[in-house]
Amino acid sequence: MILRHLSKLPPSILLLLLLCHVPTIEAADSFNCIVNIDTTKFDLTSLNNEHKVTQSRSTPPSTMVDSLTFNICDDLTVQGDVAEIDRCPSETRACLTKINQKQDQEDRIVAVIPVAESNALNASFSKLSSPSGLSIVMHGQSYPAGSDNSKDQSFKLNLICNKNADDPEFVSYDGSQVEVQWRNPAACGSEAGDDNGNGNDSDSGNGSDSEDKESVGSGIGWFFLVILLAFVAYFVLGAYHKYTTYGATGMDLIPHRDFWQEVPYMLGDVVSHLCSSARPRRSSNRGGYIAV
Repeated sequence: MILRHLSKLPPSILLLLLLCHVPTIEAADSFNCIVNIDTTKFDLTSLNNEHKVTQSRSTPPSTMVDSLTFNICDDLTVQGDVAEIDRCPSETRACLTKINQKQDQEDRIVAVIPVAESNALNASFSKLSSPSGLSIVMHGQSYPAGSDNSKDQSFKLNLICNKNADDPEFVSYDGSQVEVQWRNPAACGSEAGDDNGNGNDSDSGNGSDSEDKESVGSGIGWFFLVILLAFVAYFVLGAYHKYTTYGATGMDLIPHRDFWQEVPYMLGDVVSHLCSSARPRRSSNRGGYIAV
């Protein structure tokens, strides 16, 4: 019944109905490499690159090599020259590859584990106190998939505040979580209002004021957005009701048309009244006499 009425609506009304029902899409788990914890800001954009760490374990007569490639800011580049079965899927942030090496034989990949994936990232952050820095945990799917012995995978990166940037170090992998430690200046962070990490009270105050202004501005924007959506919904639903009930077309589709036609005149009267109230009255110097 509703579909039959909708098929008879003018194209302009159908377009308005479509706009009113378009959902707002937001990133479920976006991470732009900017982390704010309390009053400390960590800008990790300098780490937006692919990094590789390894650890070796002697398992005579062979050696097991755990190789981890990660980029906390973006998905890893898909390696087209590597067989699909020997690489992590797309939208992977951290990929662990287990390689078996044996003398006089080619390396053999025995496991490929996406320990952090964008579709299951659920990134969490915490400040480190001694030594100071930032701890990041990113998640992936369970591995091996579909197995009774599968374990949820995750990638833990402990960023340690250091004046110079060292190479990341592979700490451990317990079958569920890979842990890496990295000494880097990006882990030192900066206080609010101080981009150089040496802020004072005055700078912090200015940062708080700007955040308050941004919050107020955002609230006002949401208020007017809600008003606008309500206004559009009023006209669309009113036009739909008049069309389906009375078969109205053209200007007759406008709900409460007579009222909206009178609005310009009402506004004119209001402006005229305000202007007359604000205009100063002239005082008479005739002492109460009226000119004849």
